[in-house]
Amino acid sequence: GEEPYTLQMLMMEYFGSEYSKWDAGILATDISERVLSIARAGIYPQERVAQLPEALQKKYFRKLPDGNCQVSEAVRKEIVYRRFNLMNDKFPFKKPFHMIFCRNVMIYFDQQTREELVRKFNQFTVNGGYLFIGHSETLGRNHALYRYVMPAVFQKGA
Repeated sequence: GEEPYTLQMLMMEYFGSEYSKWDAGILATDISERVLSIARAGIYPQERVAQLPEALQKKYFRKLPDGNCQVSEAVRKEIVYRRFNLMNDKFPFKKPFHMIFCRNVMIYFDQQTREELVRKFNQFTVNGGYLFIGHSETLGRNHALYRYVMPAVFQKGA
């Protein structure tokens, strides 16, 4: 759950008061309902939150009586959490994404499954959109569907 919250905070910081004028959103998925439930709650140990700049801590977190910190409602309400299995034959999405983050997941699949997954991602990435993968994963520098940008970052051709 940390990555979706971080991305949401970055968007809110970048766009500031203009954020509400943008049609921006984050869909966070996992196969585990338990993981999704934990992510939705947005509760983290103080030690984790302390790694953030103090201004962001004050702006986007509230301290709980037990000493943990919770991501603010303003951030949590912007993220949609859904149970989703990447191995489904078809993806159920209605619109393509500008960015897809699939980090540290493909390392668990064989090469054929990874290639099929990347093809599915490509179908749901806008032209010029990005696919972010884990640093221990690779598509190679000469991938047919995505252009290598930098380690773990690939862009769909325009």
